[in-house]
Amino acid sequence: MDGWIRLSERDQVVIALRSYEAGETLQLKTNVVLTLREPVPRGHKIATEPVGAGQDVYKFGYSIGKAAADLKPGDWVHSHNLRTGLGDILDYRYEPATRDERQTAANGEPVPHFQGYIRANGEVGIRNEVWIINTVGCINKTCEILARRADERFRGRIDGVFHFAHPLGCSQLGDDLRHTQKLLASLVHHPNAAAVLVVGLGCENNGIDSFKQAIGDYDPRRVQFLKSQDEEDELEAGMELLERLVEYASVFHREPVPISKLKLGLKCGGSDGFSGITANPLVGSVSDRLIASGGTAILTEVPEMFGAETILMNRAADERVFEGIVTLVNDFKQYFIRHGQVIYENPSPGNKEGGITTLEEKSLGCTQKGGHAIVSDVVQYGERVAVNGLNLLEAPGNDLVSVTALAAAGAHIVLFTTGRGTPFGGPVPTVKISTNTELAQRKKNWIDYNAGGLLEGATMAEMTDELWNELVSLASGESRTHNERNGFREIAIFKDGVIL
Repeated sequence: MDGWIRLSERDQVVIALRSYEAGETLQLKTNVVLTLREPVPRGHKIATEPVGAGQDVYKFGYSIGKAAADLKPGDWVHSHNLRTGLGDILDYRYEPATRDERQTAANGEPVPHFQGYIRANGEVGIRNEVWIINTVGCINKTCEILARRADERFRGRIDGVFHFAHPLGCSQLGDDLRHTQKLLASLVHHPNAAAVLVVGLGCENNGIDSFKQAIGDYDPRRVQFLKSQDEEDELEAGMELLERLVEYASVFHREPVPISKLKLGLKCGGSDGFSGITANPLVGSVSDRLIASGGTAILTEVPEMFGAETILMNRAADERVFEGIVTLVNDFKQYFIRHGQVIYENPSPGNKEGGITTLEEKSLGCTQKGGHAIVSDVVQYGERVAVNGLNLLEAPGNDLVSVTALAAAGAHIVLFTTGRGTPFGGPVPTVKISTNTELAQRKKNWIDYNAGGLLEGATMAEMTDELWNELVSLASGESRTHNERNGFREIAIFKDGVIL
């Protein structure tokens, strides 16, 4: 394979698949021989034709910013000579893509199944766990002890007892408190949890009585409540409630479920110059396949849609969804402005080291996880998905916050692409997909799947089939992710308000 790749005929740059030294040459498809004017790290961009200062630089077939200086063939293109071309608040117009540009329907093949747990309300889970949700951070350690004791006592009857620590629930006001309640309430409803114990302290803003209103209707066989200040021994009382919940959870068994019931969360973190070439397009291909079979994919990280938002807007199912995407994007921009921050203070230092220069470049790579499907709906932070197909979810780019929001929205599995690696996992199985083989080989205890094969001769169709089969196996309980095996299950809640 060539030591470089060009992603679109419109592009004035290629991506280096290995590190280059100044003076090395590469031969383009046009038989033009290019001499490198300076060293270029692996994953970074090389100019292949002149671009004047102030002109657009194209990658993925779209502008990734403006040349900050005249670019000459053989130049390393990065933050020293490329700047964002984005403005702040923009006006948008609905210009729907043509039908053949938007995936809409299944290909007529039989819909596959996986082995899942059908809950009493008709929802489907892929794990049969008991979750402990605390209303306030003051009792994190109490819940941690309960989870550990119950997991040791009851493991084997269910898939495990898990608690997700967080620091909030007290001294919060208004919308900030409601956001916390809504997020935690959506986790209570997640079908991977066969049963849930809600533990409160007794004096917090997010008290149990208030939190019950956020939860809404619930099955008392499935959800139990414990107010710690009312109990002489909250650990003994908690274990008694957990025993009842485990008894209830034990009645569920795996049975065939159409793949249309599966919901995938789509996330990237620690991205590099290969994210938009390998792992993100691969996830987009899997997402398209699931949606074509009637399933659901959830794309978030709103600040990493900036610069690529019109692509998603033009794939909106209708004008209502289009307006929802406009509001989603502009509200997040206003959030930056309200706090006096630069809207385009992105990519991160790690992204830049990996070869991503501007937010447009990052966003164009990031949104490829959404494939080519029509956008069916827009979901607010902390809310649950209600419509099948591709959904856009309000959440920031932060890994823990956005993965938690994806789980709360109903994702059974999160597909997490990364070029630099991370060990963490959310409340649901978090599949770490590496953008390059070097990372997969170096971090075998982190990475669940290597998309780097796309740079080594494997086809997109082959790798889509392979990853699809692994996801069906994972959903059926035949395999576990590294975050599950290592016990890495964390949540983080979006904080935007006053603390008393």
